[in-house]
Amino acid sequence: MPYVRCKICDKKFYTKPSYLKLGWGKYCSIKCKRIAQLKGKFVKCHTCGKKTWKAPKALKHSKSGNFFCCKSCQTIWRNQYYSGPKHPNWKGGEHRQYRKILLKNGKTPVCQICGLKDKRVLIAHHKDRNRKNQTIENLIWLCLNCHHLVHHYNKSIH
Repeated sequence: MPYVRCKICDKKFYTKPSYLKLGWGKYCSIKCKRIAQLKGKFVKCHTCGKKTWKAPKALKHSKSGNFFCCKSCQTIWRNQYYSGPKHPNWKGGEHRQYRKILLKNGKTPVCQICGLKDKRVLIAHHKDRNRKNQTIENLIWLCLNCHHLVHHYNKSIH
């Protein structure tokens, strides 16, 4: 009667002799077998300190060398290093609320060139191209396409 010890929990269990010949009979249960098949490891979340399981691919492809238990922890970390002056697209820290200024003053959200009314693609444009001049006379609505044409192809605004 072949009794062997489980390679995970060290529990003694019976296995068939034919299983031993085939190289099987190493684990006492399916649970222990699944634990043995896991190839990654537990790592500590860089933000909150909670332990989380990471697969070998995730361990290998981490650019920062930091690991996170969830997207919110990753976002908290990322915002510390990629927001404000540290962000590559930082423009000097001016607080821009051009859309709110236009809406507050009753300008209907319609593109001044093509007449598009979809608020999702409308943005505020400065007529004199000076972002610091936030007067209502200087701001108009343009869709993304027309805004691109105005800046890159000198399309006129009527």
